[in-house]
Amino acid sequence: MTTKKYSPTVVKNMARHVLEVEHKALELSKKSIDKNFLQAVDVIAKSKGRVVVLGIGKSGIIGRKISATLASTGTPSFFVHPVEALHGDLGMITPGDVILAISFSGQTEEINKILPSLERRKLTIISMTGHDKSKLALMSDIHITIHIEREACPYNLAPTASTTATLAVGDALALCLMKVKHFEKRDFAVFHPGGSLGKLLTQQVKDVMRKGKNNPVVRENASVQDALFVMTRTGAAGATSIVDKKGRLLGYFTDGDLRRILQTGADVLNKNITEVMTKNPYHILDTVPAIEAAKMIHATHVDNLPVLDRTGKVVGIIDEKDLIEFLALLDKK
Repeated sequence: MTTKKYSPTVVKNMARHVLEVEHKALELSKKSIDKNFLQAVDVIAKSKGRVVVLGIGKSGIIGRKISATLASTGTPSFFVHPVEALHGDLGMITPGDVILAISFSGQTEEINKILPSLERRKLTIISMTGHDKSKLALMSDIHITIHIEREACPYNLAPTASTTATLAVGDALALCLMKVKHFEKRDFAVFHPGGSLGKLLTQQVKDVMRKGKNNPVVRENASVQDALFVMTRTGAAGATSIVDKKGRLLGYFTDGDLRRILQTGADVLNKNITEVMTKNPYHILDTVPAIEAAKMIHATHVDNLPVLDRTGKVVGIIDEKDLIEFLALLDKK
């Protein structure tokens, strides 16, 4: 193999050709969503076992990714290399498991060698190949055909369009199962505790609220001027909780309340805060998931909420600025 001089135009054209071929393969992949695909979803959804994915070479790489996607979206799955299966790893497969065998040619020797053993164990075999008359397809209980016109490789040899299409159909299978099983965002967080979404959905209000010196609170004998001083000193929340001597919530006062009163021309600064506060304000408990605070702020159109513990004592304030990621998550619904 030698490296020749090349034209940037030739490279651009080749890159565009690859993307066009693979785009076409994705368009053709819609044909894979047929009665066999629906049967595969039904069988896996009803199974009490795992989805055991088999594949070798490039199909094996795609198989590992499909297995990972299944597992992370609520369908227990793991990958077994067919060669290792021939040398003992078949013992990892238990009754009730469903086999998902991937081979675009459908003639992969290592996979076909272990199929009789899987059949004797009465395991359901689902295959994904590009040839519905191949040995693997014919030995399967359910066959999903991968449709492509050709590989993106100029010699029609390197697995490219076929792996792209297989991965896309595998994603469709995993996400359809996710839908059928009613796998929700909260479930996703349990499976991804270290990911950004997992962190969002497992955090409680007390993990993100402002507390201590950053929690604006005044007693019921304070003036409006006193409240404004506390609100300014504690930051940009623009609100304060009004509490009794035991720290329990009596009311809430915001800079929006102040603006509305000033528009009436009233001399408000020396008034007692209890005269102008909002009684029975929206509030939230500190042990509630933070996403619920975002939902409440989103639904009520308030900027912030006082946070209480189980005794009714004010322990913090949570502002929409503290919940930007949570509110963004709600906007994606």
